Amino acid sequence: MSSQLTLVVYSRAKPGMEEELGKRLLTLVEPSRAEEGCISYDIHQSNDDPAVWMAYENWRSENDLALHFTMPYLRAFADRKDEVLAEPLDIRKFSIKS
Repeated sequence: MSSQLTLVVYSRAKPGMEEELGKRLLTLVEPSRAEEGCISYDIHQSNDDPAVWMAYENWRSENDLALHFTMPYLRAFADRKDEVLAEPLDIRKFSIKS
């Protein structure tokens, strides 16, 4: 069985902060993709509600994801997230079962 882990993270911007949230999320893409354990890392914006953003990430293992959460650029985002988020991040983990 694969130890690969998929992370889906939903975020909702405060009114008027939709583009700023997107800008901040997009700065995480390049360094995250460069991490050894990152398989894919993509940011999406809802077609129906521009305040809703989603990160779709695939990681080689739970350990790689744990290391990702310690990265300075992710810590910097987390430290300032309340400036742009209307509600807490909705973080969901999935495992491949096929």
